[in-house]
Formats: sequence, C-alpha cells, structure tokens
Amino acid sequence: MENILHDVYYGRLHGYERQHHRTNEIKAVNEKIRSEREYFEDKMTDDDVQRFRTLEELYTQASGSDEMDSFLYGFRMGVKLMCAVFAEGKTKH
Repeated sequence: MENILHDVYYGRLHGYERQHHRTNEIKAVNEKIRSEREYFEDKMTDDDVQRFRTLEELYTQASGSDEMDSFLYGFRMGVKLMCAVFAEGKTKH
C-alpha cells in the first residue's frame, strides 16, 4: 500500500473522487427516480419543466454542501481519534 502522505503531497488523493458502489438496490432507486421525473415532466408545461429542473439543481447543490460538511466532520473526528490514541500511547510508556 502506498504511503498516504506521498499521495497527499503529490496531489494524488482527492476526497471528492471516490468510487461509487452501484448496487442493484441503488440502481433500482435511481431508475424509479428517473421514471417518476419523466411522469411529472410529461404532465407539465415547458415552463414548469424548466422550473422543476431548476429545483432539482438546487437540491443537488444543497446535497453537495451536506456531503462536504459530513466529509469535513468525519475527517476532523478521525484526526481527533488519532490524536487521542497517540496521546494515550505516550502516557503509557
């Protein structure tokens, strides 16, 4: 396994670039979302479809912000955990 510090230093590690595991369950949910979107868009006027798509974009932006906040919180918690482990190790020796 390569050294994570080298990956960070050389810019090869990006938290936003992670593999998405597409399970059959997730694929089924995404297909249902697509189907429901098409159902509603077929019943809307062109103006309503445009506003609906704008609404979807806003939800996507909000979700991205939530993901960033969750990532940062998790990262900070991991660092605090590591610090606590290292501090405990120093006091026992």
